[in-house]
Amino acid sequence: MAPSGAGKTEALQDVSKQLNLPIININLHLSERLLDLAKQQRALRVPYILKDMISEIDNDIVLLDNIEILFDVSLKQDPLRLLQGLSRNKTIVAMWNGKIEKNHLIYAEPGHVEYKRYPVTDFLVVSPDSLTDRDEI
Repeated sequence: MAPSGAGKTEALQDVSKQLNLPIININLHLSERLLDLAKQQRALRVPYILKDMISEIDNDIVLLDNIEILFDVSLKQDPLRLLQGLSRNKTIVAMWNGKIEKNHLIYAEPGHVEYKRYPVTDFLVVSPDSLTDRDEI
């Protein structure tokens, strides 16, 4: 978890290489699968498409990068709930463009159409601020 431009993709790629874990670029792959659907079908199909994408991976741990499409208001999704649902069958590591503020996970700024704020419960948050020099991947 870190703001845009903080090096999350590079860190995720390092983890992928070191642990031989697959990475899914959600923006790219989900948008490709949504292209052929009518606008009114997209919101209904997103959870199923994501579930299929994850189930196609032959690994118990899946890394997700570029998840911003999940916040698109036209898709009418609750991104955190979607990710939590995906984590029922596999361990999901998702890179989140946002910040932690007063024990809340935040995406976008208040007043922005994509603004989301969640209490930090029932999931693990790792951010550059939470790591020390001793921590290793």
